[in-house]
Amino acid sequence: MSRIGKLPITLPKGVTVTFANNVVTVKGPKGELQQTVHPNIMVAIDNGVVTVARPNDDKENRAMHGLYRSLLNNMVIGVSEGYKQTLELVGVGYRVSNNGQILEFSLGYTHGIFLKLPNEIKVETKSERNQNPIVILESCDKQLIGQVCAKIRSFRKPEPYKGKGVKFAGEQIRRKAGKSAGAK
Repeated sequence: MSRIGKLPITLPKGVTVTFANNVVTVKGPKGELQQTVHPNIMVAIDNGVVTVARPNDDKENRAMHGLYRSLLNNMVIGVSEGYKQTLELVGVGYRVSNNGQILEFSLGYTHGIFLKLPNEIKVETKSERNQNPIVILESCDKQLIGQVCAKIRSFRKPEPYKGKGVKFAGEQIRRKAGKSAGAK
């Protein structure tokens, strides 16, 4: 039995879950999310507890059992508490600004980079003197916010010699020594 798949999901106050036609809908104070579930996976909702079950121990069913339980748990946490990611731009002259849902990055290229964010994501940018610029993203959808963070990070990944690039706040970058001068 799957260790993750067999764990029940307890619903916090204000969160409702419905299951119809292999689609799970989770509604809460932060928003509403939907997830299509494979027909072999059974979802049961009773007394504020959601359980996920599988019909047999086939390899495919075992793999999907834990997957769908984790996806549903992430949805419940998202609509009740929400998810927040903070990205930091490390480098001389790196800047970011937002105009509504459009982010404009200046990351050392000859041109600015514009990124239009989905409406489900709330964005805030901070640029203070002698501090690295910060982008704060908030959403109820963990998959979407992770995908957007990966896209932003792909514009300029942190490099190991000087540590310049777009990184998550608090992330430690493995540094390399670089060349040593005058080695013979």
